Amino acid sequence: MGSVSLKTGDGTARFKRATLCSSAVNILMLFSVITTNLFALYAFTFSPKQHLDNPFHHPHRNISLISQHVSLIIKEIDSSQRKLAQMEKELLGYDTLDLSRPNLATELKLFLQHHQLPLGKDSRTGITEMVASVGHSCEKSADLLSQYMSYKVSGPCPDDWSLAQKLILKGCEPLPRRRCFAKTVPKPGLTSLPVSLWKPVSDKIVTWSGLGCKNFNCLNSKKLNRDCVGCFNLTNGYETQKYVKARSKNDFVMDDVLALGSGGIRIGFDIGGGSGNFAARMAERNVIVITNTLNVDAPHSEFIAARGLFPLFLSLDHRFPFYDNVFDLVHATSGLDVEGKPEKLEFLMFDLDRILRAGGLFWLDNFYCSDDEKKRALTRLIERFGYKKLKWVVGEKTDAAGSGKPQVYLSAVLQKPVRI
Repeated sequence: MGSVSLKTGDGTARFKRATLCSSAVNILMLFSVITTNLFALYAFTFSPKQHLDNPFHHPHRNISLISQHVSLIIKEIDSSQRKLAQMEKELLGYDTLDLSRPNLATELKLFLQHHQLPLGKDSRTGITEMVASVGHSCEKSADLLSQYMSYKVSGPCPDDWSLAQKLILKGCEPLPRRRCFAKTVPKPGLTSLPVSLWKPVSDKIVTWSGLGCKNFNCLNSKKLNRDCVGCFNLTNGYETQKYVKARSKNDFVMDDVLALGSGGIRIGFDIGGGSGNFAARMAERNVIVITNTLNVDAPHSEFIAARGLFPLFLSLDHRFPFYDNVFDLVHATSGLDVEGKPEKLEFLMFDLDRILRAGGLFWLDNFYCSDDEKKRALTRLIERFGYKKLKWVVGEKTDAAGSGKPQVYLSAVLQKPVRI
């Protein structure tokens, strides 16, 4: 087969502005319709000059002429449809991965092949073949993707988690599955809940390959991001008091927030949860929290799992793999601040709204507002959802990095309304 179109998984598509695409496609479709109708009008009204006085003198020649024109019309329609499809792909930024290109890993070709169902069409779903789900942006990183899929079948997988994360951050998500055995790291000393929540994690039970630091002491001496300064220190420092005691008016105490929930808070979703301290405090209150994180500069996922918590290795560009209206609470910090056009944050916010149940709480925790415009833009976006403002605080805090410069933060607890 020449090429296989990459099937776009939920949330993996990164489309350009819909207005530009829609206008161009509509214009092309209108042009095709006008052209087709002109051909049809010409075909059914035209007759040779020599037969103007007697158009039925050679009826078989007229029928043949009409057939030729109909054939031309069909070819023109087919050509227009192909041009339309190509223009739509170009405008949307959607590409295909050419499996015939040289040096493409055999495993990648095999994974992307269409597999026909053995009994034909499935009566329940209507599908006739199984197609691999791979992010369409993988085409832009075909060389890295081929490197990722180069391994010995049934052998050990390469130690290339950092390559996988690089592909994810480039939009190549979901990644294809592989037929190799992932590297295992012995994990002695793990304990059961609730002891595991605050027991220090050993340096020896996580993977340090591809990272600058090789132990947790090194990580605790660095500011990994605005929400993770010494966040791997489970014995000393602010992380042990976070969500229990407030240092500023922007810091909400967890018990106060949980008391605002109607119908009880049982399951939650934490975006950019760092080392999992929010989930740990919730676990102490019998609330199950899934922590969304990537291993950017630190082994976040393994650290969270070692504490007996649930890490979700997923970028914020991916549609959340949850059904609608399932979470009682969604918690987000400055990690919610996705870069790019405003529409990117809108897509993310609408997906968060989708998974939060009616009456559920959206806890925006110390969201960093770099300027007044960002604060106003976020406020306008939140107001579009019609959430009830249970708490809303805008205040200044000193930079955690120690620069001493005050910075503006927004904290809020919002309740999702019932929509009919």
